[in-house]
Amino acid sequence: MSERSPILSTRNLTRRFGGLVAVSDVSLDLHVGEVHVVIGPNGAGKSTLTNLLSGDLPPSSGTVALEGRNIAGLRSDQISRMGVGRSYQKTNIFLPFTVFENARLAAQSRTSHALRVFGCADSYGAINELARSALDAAGLAHRADRVASTLSHGEQRQLEIAMCLATRPRVLLLDEPLAGMGPHESQRMVELIKSLSADHAIMLIEHDMDAVFALAHRLTVMVNGEVLETGTPEQVRASPAVQAAYLGGEEMVHE
Repeated sequence: MSERSPILSTRNLTRRFGGLVAVSDVSLDLHVGEVHVVIGPNGAGKSTLTNLLSGDLPPSSGTVALEGRNIAGLRSDQISRMGVGRSYQKTNIFLPFTVFENARLAAQSRTSHALRVFGCADSYGAINELARSALDAAGLAHRADRVASTLSHGEQRQLEIAMCLATRPRVLLLDEPLAGMGPHESQRMVELIKSLSADHAIMLIEHDMDAVFALAHRLTVMVNGEVLETGTPEQVRASPAVQAAYLGGEEMVHE
């Protein structure tokens, strides 16, 4: 476990929707080199938490600190430019474009100058190189010329992660990246996330418990918007509170 300061942390993070408290007083730390998995039943507040960290929602109270700077309440594009990338439960890519064109569009969002409207996109060497590097890291370099709509579901999820990587993030927020995958595609995604964790802080929301235990350095269990338990997978699996509230009193078993 990392002894370094967290790159992203929350303290007492809360989000209310009228009388409903979707996220209540959540504090957690994300470290580069670690996968921090958040689990819990449907409606536990996991996706709302992700939206608060990415800027898709402003918090009602509490702080979100990126390298010590409070970013709570900033717009999602501002937070993205500061190095926080995210994926969504529903794949968010440009289906009519090629795989490379999708990655290049993401890379263009990080250019420091306006692109010429009538300029040739292929002339922007640094942007193209960033796009190719992102595809390579996501395991899609061999699919660069394919139209995105022709990819398998798993490859489309990989492409979404490649688009995140093309924005040069230090933090990755991945919301159920294995959803809808078969065993082979799931294993490929697990290996991809493992490889990315070396250079990124990753927060992963996932229901596939095999993937959870294969990936998690730290595990947070949420119930009704609150953190029930945070610790190593072994600590969480042995927690009586987790067994009672999340698993109906049965011991968490990983084969």
